[in-house]
Amino acid sequence: MTDPAVSPPAPPQAPAAARNDWRRLYFWAGLGAVLFVALLVLALVLDFLAPPPVHGGAETLEFIARHKESYTAEQLLWTLPNILPVLVFVALFVALAPLDRGLALLATVIGALSWGLVLAIPVTSRGSTVLVYLSDRYAAAADDGERLRYATAAEAVIAENNTPAAAGMLSALGILLISVVMLKGVLPRALAWVGIATGALGVAAEALRHAAPGFYWAYGVLLWVWFVWAGIALLRLGKDPGRRP
Repeated sequence: MTDPAVSPPAPPQAPAAARNDWRRLYFWAGLGAVLFVALLVLALVLDFLAPPPVHGGAETLEFIARHKESYTAEQLLWTLPNILPVLVFVALFVALAPLDRGLALLATVIGALSWGLVLAIPVTSRGSTVLVYLSDRYAAAADDGERLRYATAAEAVIAENNTPAAAGMLSALGILLISVVMLKGVLPRALAWVGIATGALGVAAEALRHAAPGFYWAYGVLLWVWFVWAGIALLRLGKDPGRRP
């Protein structure tokens, strides 16, 4: 018989180093979130300095020929940083999984996958690197018939740019869901409420991007605010990885 006066042995405690395993992930994800917004702001500056046409295949190809370097840099800045939100969602899942593993996983899959898909789609809503190639071919064309073929191909890319994409709505939905989990703790509740507002507005704004462009601009501002704030929160969490809700 077990002596009732003797307490059962306490379960082994995880060493402090085990709680620090995610410190680097939080740091790089937080830094990535801030860098993501900084690079997009730089792309926006280039766009304001030389705004590309959003209609007209021939006009767009001629514009790119005159601004090839800045246009190419802008398209890369709109595209390549989209890998950084994937890292942010992974870090948020690690931080929030103890609160609601199922919803945190669902939000991460939807959010991270949508940003990853953006890399596979050769348009940025403000242009495409594909148009740089078409512009070179258009400039080297020998006759009007050949130029017309390249201008028609450019029109197809422009049409894709101006079509609401499911990836955009899914990324907003991912922010909405992960922010719902944030309400339960670990990260600031104010950040969670901003994320919920961002996600809800984003789903509507992406669906109605051309019908109600004002919503889209408001969503863009909230999106950048949410990512910067989430990045700062992750950087702080990286300094205290043993933090508990």
